[in-house]
Amino acid sequence: MQHSIVDSNDLYVCPVCNRSLQRDQSGKSYTCQKQHSFDLAKEGYLNLLPVQHKHSKEPGDSKEMIIARGEFLEAGFYDPMIEAVAVMFNTIKTEDQGMRILDLGCGEGYYCRKIASYCHFGEQIILHGIDISKFAISSAAKKQPDARFIVASSKRLPYPDQYFDFVLIIFAPSDDDELKRVLKSAGHLLIVTAGPRHLWQLKELIYTEVKEHTTGSLLPQGFKLLTEQWFSFKITPNPRQRMALLQMTPFVWRASEIVQQSIHNASELEIEIDFILTMAIRSAE
Repeated sequence: MQHSIVDSNDLYVCPVCNRSLQRDQSGKSYTCQKQHSFDLAKEGYLNLLPVQHKHSKEPGDSKEMIIARGEFLEAGFYDPMIEAVAVMFNTIKTEDQGMRILDLGCGEGYYCRKIASYCHFGEQIILHGIDISKFAISSAAKKQPDARFIVASSKRLPYPDQYFDFVLIIFAPSDDDELKRVLKSAGHLLIVTAGPRHLWQLKELIYTEVKEHTTGSLLPQGFKLLTEQWFSFKITPNPRQRMALLQMTPFVWRASEIVQQSIHNASELEIEIDFILTMAIRSAE
């Protein structure tokens, strides 16, 4: 969907010197007062992950992992969870000038696209997505050109203080201090994490001893819990979709070729999906 809101205060922070970045007259680059310059890619995203902040040549998910993740998600298996997220999101009152939302660890942008389509005030959303994977952000920007996507680290969010009204984190790492810094006072945080039996049957094929995911308080200091929802259902992906799901998880590193073959060949494998949705509000300071 195309959003009608144009954010005239679309600001970023230079990852080199922490000064404000402004779009230049050409509209193709962002530059700070120190003349550090960052060009928009042809797909429309901005790369704000300088080489000195990288821990590998191409950090984050690989192109193959992004393709697999997109294939699984586009089949709609996680849509019940996304609808539940949208229901929570729709309880928030928005202002006429629009609501800035950050999808932290957005991947290839599937959650961004679906949530925007489910929200009853979608036309007032100013959507930002960030991921450390260049391949993920490139894919997201191609599919949703009206959103603002950047390559950057969650430990160094290149946004001004108190910039966002809402931060969404679905299975992604985050930094507590950075979350508090970029969220407005009384801004909302929604975290989706794995419940105790998430992907249980997949794990049974990989590990000799299967343990439930540990659960506990996920909220950073300075946030007040508003609501928490446990959300479970079952899916029956076909062999190709199963392998795509495996590629999305850390389990893939533990699955030998023999194990992967057994996952592919399993007959009508029903897999438990178990999510915990946690909504909180940033306390006023």
